[in-house]
Amino acid sequence: MNAKTADPTAPDQGRIVLLTTSHRVAPGLLSWPAWQALRTADRVLCADGAHPQLPYLREAGIRVDEAAPTAEELVGACAGGRTAVVVATGEGEPALTDGLARLAGSGRIRMPELELLPASYDLPGARLLDLVQVMDRIRLECPWSSQRTHRGLAKYAIEEAYELVEAIEDGDRDELREELGDVLLQVVFHARIAEEDPDAPFSVDDVAGTIVDKLIHRHPHVFGDETAETPEEVRAHWLRTKAAEKQRASVTEGVPLGQPGLALAAKLHSRVRTAHLDVPLPSGEGIGYELLALAARAETEGTDPEAALRAAARTYRDAIRAVEG
Repeated sequence: MNAKTADPTAPDQGRIVLLTTSHRVAPGLLSWPAWQALRTADRVLCADGAHPQLPYLREAGIRVDEAAPTAEELVGACAGGRTAVVVATGEGEPALTDGLARLAGSGRIRMPELELLPASYDLPGARLLDLVQVMDRIRLECPWSSQRTHRGLAKYAIEEAYELVEAIEDGDRDELREELGDVLLQVVFHARIAEEDPDAPFSVDDVAGTIVDKLIHRHPHVFGDETAETPEEVRAHWLRTKAAEKQRASVTEGVPLGQPGLALAAKLHSRVRTAHLDVPLPSGEGIGYELLALAARAETEGTDPEAALRAAARTYRDAIRAVEG
């Protein structure tokens, strides 16, 4: 191709379509305008012979030339009103688009119509696919990550959860975003390790599928025929559904004993109160029983005792720093 073949006096200088696709969408799943542009084009070009879309385009009968034209060559290919579609690589062909911009600004050549046509879009949550791919590679290639186990990572899940709570209480949006990512990493990391279990493997898709099914089942007022107009009705739906699922012999089942003491005490009291059981608080001497009573009182009043104590401790910390100067 040669830019000299493009006649500046021609009535129609054709059309250049830069077709972009998302690698997070399955190859071949292109928009209808994209397929129309591909089928009606006089020439389709792609600089990357390994582009994931090429097999599907060729299967659909689209002839694709593996070529990396310059801006001048591409303009020449559109002479006489022809249309050229460029299937962009992952970088979006910056050298080509820069060259076309320079040509357009030079005023020495009549430019074809230029169009950027997204052929596929990222759906919400698409970057999660990137995270799964990155985790796969780290698990295979990183000497430290490749040796981690569920048990060995457990402490990090606790640490990251506490750092997330701190970011929430600080009101720092940047920290909140980062700490949410760290918590998400723990989920993806554990799911990746679980894939390697020889007896009962599961993947991150299984993890996501489980929680999706659970959420749908426990929200019949959203996904089913039941109605709920208040938060209290929603909670009642949730508790009834959960009770039917778990079939627990005791209200204490499912309460993790490894959680912080105040949270544990408040959770046990919540279970007792929700089940309308008459279980008096144990009496005894010592700070433990006093803290238990305070935690139960806080839970009854709708206060998170852990959050309340942390808030008081932060005030105490600030007072210490003020004294220190």
